Amino acid sequence: MTTPTPHITASIGEIAKTVLMPGDPLRAKFIAENFLDNPVCFNEVRNMLGYTGTYKGKRVSVMGHGMGMPSMGIYSYELFNFYDVDHIIRIGSSGAIQPDVKMRDIIIGMGACTDSNYAKSFNLPGTFAPIASYELLSKAVEAAKELGLPVRVGNIMSGDVFYCDNAREHDEGWLKMGVLASEMEAAALYMNAARAGKHALCMVTISDKPGEKPTTAAEREQTFTGMMQIALALA
Repeated sequence: MTTPTPHITASIGEIAKTVLMPGDPLRAKFIAENFLDNPVCFNEVRNMLGYTGTYKGKRVSVMGHGMGMPSMGIYSYELFNFYDVDHIIRIGSSGAIQPDVKMRDIIIGMGACTDSNYAKSFNLPGTFAPIASYELLSKAVEAAKELGLPVRVGNIMSGDVFYCDNAREHDEGWLKMGVLASEMEAAALYMNAARAGKHALCMVTISDKPGEKPTTAAEREQTFTGMMQIALALA
């Protein structure tokens, strides 16, 4: 049986209307195995694992999106436009920019600044401001309150480069503008959602901060459960 895209092997109907997307496919596997009832794997292409199951009786999918805006751009586009997904919630890791942002803080990205040229693909007559779905944003804040999990809501920065020759100058500029944290995917997700008329939200957990010991791959995969619980509450 042919499938709609070269990157996802799911048949139509195998992916839920709401998809949680961590960058690491092993984090998707962890969520499926520890939070979902009766998870079924719908994708293994390029080891970008995807699963559909139920959470408290509601059907939900979880799938990795890889690193960077090109990768997020491909998967979110295909989910929105070929699989008719309505909501994508990124649950990722990020680096602190503001000094009062602490390790393991949960940040909800109301907007996503970027140094990327991703928006040029839409041939817009000006500068587009990538923002979250207010519907998902407000529900996430309420869910966090009900779960007793503190969150911060504000601007994040989606970068195209992980290793930067002028990293200090780069972060200083965003710090002055009140940007809370840096990551590499939200802006592309928000733009794709806007173009498709769908809903998107990015939540991140702070995994590294200058001068402090960063989290390990295993910790990022298995211990960012607060963010996962908030996202699952939105399904």
